[in-house]
Amino acid sequence: MRDELPAGKPRRACFRRDVKISAAAISIKNVTYDYGTRRALDALDLDVAPGEVFALLGPNGSGKTTLFRLIATLIPLQQGTISVCQANVRHQAAMARANIGVVFQSPSIDLKLTVRENLLCQASLYGLREPDRSRRVRETLEQLGIADRSQDRAELLSGGLRRRLDLARGILSRPQVLLLDEPTTALDPAARSDMWKYLRSVREQTGTTVVFTTHLLEEADHADRIAIMDEGKLVVCDVPDTLKLAIGGDVLSIRATGDPLALARDIEAAFQHSIEVVDQNVRMECQHGHEWVPRLVQAFPDRIQAITMSKPTLEDVFVRHTGHRFWVETPIQTPKRRAH
Repeated sequence: MRDELPAGKPRRACFRRDVKISAAAISIKNVTYDYGTRRALDALDLDVAPGEVFALLGPNGSGKTTLFRLIATLIPLQQGTISVCQANVRHQAAMARANIGVVFQSPSIDLKLTVRENLLCQASLYGLREPDRSRRVRETLEQLGIADRSQDRAELLSGGLRRRLDLARGILSRPQVLLLDEPTTALDPAARSDMWKYLRSVREQTGTTVVFTTHLLEEADHADRIAIMDEGKLVVCDVPDTLKLAIGGDVLSIRATGDPLALARDIEAAFQHSIEVVDQNVRMECQHGHEWVPRLVQAFPDRIQAITMSKPTLEDVFVRHTGHRFWVETPIQTPKRRAH
């Protein structure tokens, strides 16, 4: 086991976007994985920096959980390489696992044990002995804000507190990399907010690299960087604000009274502006959207039922890069121009 650091001192500096990292906490090169004839991951390349909070974002079936399981050494690699803290998971799996803490989507706590007993069992699995074991358990309980519930059986805890106990088990070994699969599944908004407060606390106090999978767009905004996945491929990877700024300006969603494709074609012809149709709504990316609303209504008063304007979201980023919405896989349609 690694030597303990004095309480409150970080293992390394937290991730900063203006600093180049020479060695990635997680390095993924040309990873492909098949379930029979179905390709779950397709030639994936990705690096995660030390101390980074990193999101793997994608709808169900995008491959993010398969990638999570490969990084955690739960399933063997088929093609490509993955290194965790420079340990190759194919040839140095035990070394990689020694640097990883894992929080699964399904709770892994024993409901009949107390909060403290759950952590003591976990500490024993990591080979911790007294007095380090009790001290580590006490510090983790305090760090996660559940010290006052240490003698309560886990079955008496709320869903949010159980999830916090799961997180406590994941960080008990002081891992360099913390992997979380859908960490706030089934939590109410308040418990979800608490979970992120404690995850940020873990990162700030220890410099731990945090990698989480999610299908919740708003949750991915908590990350330093987001890797958007779709059908086993890496679609795009960058800082959340940078991804949204690349869309540019505002997004207008126009509900047509008639055929949306015909309206899209005529708007494009009238204003020489690129238009798309997504889920039967005309979609328009533009600067100064509030100025476009009256222009569109005046030009097509009987053909527009409603217009909504919003700033670009991660949903818009996903649509831009994949050609369909995050949940409903409706292809983007572009209006066909009339022959002249």
